[in-house]
Amino acid sequence: MGKNDRMERRERADAARNRQAILRAAEELLRRHPPEQVSIERVAAAAGVGKGTVFHRFGSRAGLMVELMAERARELEQAIATGPPPLGPGAEPVDRLVAFFTAVALLASRNGNLMAAHEHAMVTRKAAETPREANPIYLYWHGHVSGLIAEARPEVDAELIAHMLLGTLHMEPIASRLRAGEHERLAAAFATLVRGLLDRGALGGG
Repeated sequence: MGKNDRMERRERADAARNRQAILRAAEELLRRHPPEQVSIERVAAAAGVGKGTVFHRFGSRAGLMVELMAERARELEQAIATGPPPLGPGAEPVDRLVAFFTAVALLASRNGNLMAAHEHAMVTRKAAETPREANPIYLYWHGHVSGLIAEARPEVDAELIAHMLLGTLHMEPIASRLRAGEHERLAAAFATLVRGLLDRGALGGG
């Protein structure tokens, strides 16, 4: 291995470490401060890197928030795709759906400020003047939820019902309770709703 190859590998490793340090610092700051107080300068200082490094890696504060939320969403996606049931494959659709909303409620409760910052970033980014429904995270979640509904109840409008269920996460009475840490209460409510829809044939066509 030549000197240039070693230098390139070291630079890639340094970049990966910096990226993780920046994401960890942003997440920790968001746990302790409102989103509007988490600036690029504060994140850089907490991560031990220069402000320019943060801009180079993420482009902007909004880009940082979007990428941090994507990291958390990827962890959930991996659990859905390959994790143990009921969140992962191998359980009945209704049980997988209950497990999904339980996991989302926990994610939202633990990362309330991050989700608020992410939502604001998606709304305000100049290059992302698209509806929430075009967000890759939302698209994945909607595909998963609608697929489980269709599997359990092929006669109903699974696509629209999935939008209705996911849309409740952005309603202020729900979002405020998640920010207050009431994820268990929300998870129980989602379980009641999902089982009512899918177990007891409360929708048309039963």
